[in-house]
Amino acid sequence: MVNKIFISLLCMITTTAFAQLGGKKSFEFLNVPNNARLAALGGINVSLADRDVNSMFSNPTLVGDTLTGFASASYQFYVADVGQTTAAYAHKFRKIGTLTFGVQYLNYGQIKSYDATGAEIGTYRSGETALVVSKSHQISNFRLGAALKMAFSSIAGYRANALMMDIGGLFVHPRQDFTVGLTIKNVGFVMSDYSETSTSRLPFDVRIGTTLKPEHMPLRFSLAAYNLTDRYDPNEPSDGDEPGTVTKIFRHINFGAEVLLHRNFNLMVGYNYLVHQELKLENAGGIAGISFGFSATIRSFEFVFSRSAYMVGNAGYTFTISKNIETLLSRG
Repeated sequence: MVNKIFISLLCMITTTAFAQLGGKKSFEFLNVPNNARLAALGGINVSLADRDVNSMFSNPTLVGDTLTGFASASYQFYVADVGQTTAAYAHKFRKIGTLTFGVQYLNYGQIKSYDATGAEIGTYRSGETALVVSKSHQISNFRLGAALKMAFSSIAGYRANALMMDIGGLFVHPRQDFTVGLTIKNVGFVMSDYSETSTSRLPFDVRIGTTLKPEHMPLRFSLAAYNLTDRYDPNEPSDGDEPGTVTKIFRHINFGAEVLLHRNFNLMVGYNYLVHQELKLENAGGIAGISFGFSATIRSFEFVFSRSAYMVGNAGYTFTISKNIETLLSRG
């Protein structure tokens, strides 16, 4: 039964993927890093397996049976009153195995509304929400996974919703701490658009990455390539000449590293070249695109913190707490 489901999911890719290329995209909040570990590692990671139940938002194969029973909650502080809340939980069912459930909510706060003359007529609360359920299946050293997503967007009184799916694959080395992941993200269609004239497109993306921990080093490295279906547009605003080949390549690369100081305490750092290029200022902002954080386990609770630099004076802070709640239930 499981194999039939995955075959059906793979068939859906060929019928919907090509319709998402080009043009401006909606529901971009789905690509915002929504937990502290992901944010600390640069915002893109599709290969760090069995470390965090929140990884189901990046690649459905990254949550295995070892994370069954884990629940997690995150909050992300942006500028002004913009914030993001995320929750995830993995539960093992007797007949179908482990399913992971998640909810992501990005709150844009109060948006002022004006009439044609420029007079203020009120405010709207705006935000976007995604409900996610994912499943992975292990076959030897490989995993296949899929995540079904319902996305809801409400911007200043205009609403849209979409049905999407992530398809993931993962290779896990049998002896070494080495993984390779692939994700095809946001395959689907818009169910209802903001207006009759809107032509919203989903943020379709293909990502591939690898994570490696050298055997005798307290370090773990992650490298991810993303936006692989997007090409450089020579008509987009730029600082001057068209970027060279090396620059074009680095615009698709995210780097992350972990310093494994102790089994209960790690340091993390990440660098996203595209974020750095887009958010840096002309005379400042050299730290844009650089993120860092740490994870600490205290009395079976894991706390993760990250800071992501945007430009001078502005940064995003994310806090995540995780716990195996099945241990609490069993004690009760």
